Amino acid sequence: MIFDFFGARRKAVIGMVHIGALPGTPLYDAAGGMAKLIDDAGRDIEALQAGGIHAVMFGNENDRPYRLKAPEEGIAAMTAVVMALKPSLKVPFGVNYLWDPVASVAIGCAAGAAFVREIFTGLFASDMGMWEPDCAGALRLRRNLGRSDLKLLFNINAEFASSLDTRPIELRARSAVFSSLADAILVSGPLTGQAVDGSDLRKVKGAVTTVPVFANTGVTLDNVRDILGVADGCIVGTHFKVDGNTWNVVDGGRVKRFMDLVETIR
Repeated sequence: MIFDFFGARRKAVIGMVHIGALPGTPLYDAAGGMAKLIDDAGRDIEALQAGGIHAVMFGNENDRPYRLKAPEEGIAAMTAVVMALKPSLKVPFGVNYLWDPVASVAIGCAAGAAFVREIFTGLFASDMGMWEPDCAGALRLRRNLGRSDLKLLFNINAEFASSLDTRPIELRARSAVFSSLADAILVSGPLTGQAVDGSDLRKVKGAVTTVPVFANTGVTLDNVRDILGVADGCIVGTHFKVDGNTWNVVDGGRVKRFMDLVETIR
């Protein structure tokens, strides 16, 4: 069981393309401008694709401190970066504007993405304050923009946050599929680059049987065999970077070693 855009592929790996800080954010490199954002992301795409990645996802991880509602300049800039790099892509791609599901769907629809990742459901106490995503608004926008084929990946345990929903994680996962039409369920660790709890992943996979379940953070060469022994796939960002540092460039050698191992697992 896997998304249509992966065909019959099992145990799919999505590699992150971490776009540099976007215009209007504290860490934006105004001297380098949009050209630098595009060039840097393009270099990472080249390394990911050369390493055999199955799909890529654009994200604005460096727009720190994060906001829960995307500003207009951020949406415009991220869309421009994705569209500039789209001709270089040889694999399916997705987008994720942290932490706004409606903005993520808007960018995904405009850019012709195959999938979108975000926090769509739940209620969280977070570094950004009280977090209440607009799932209904995101799905209605997808419908209104004529992109019912756009897959929505629901991250159900938010990074940098604690759920105020006391239901077990597996029940929240089943509920997201039933009530909110999730196309996939993602299980995360507490922070970017930190591993998922193996017990949580097994519980969710056991409870969710109609859509794929992915590990969303902290997958490495050391744990990928165990992770893919449970999950249908994974999303990898930090581990593919030089020295395993989230903010470094993609290390093509790391990607190749990881994907070679994944092929033996598959």
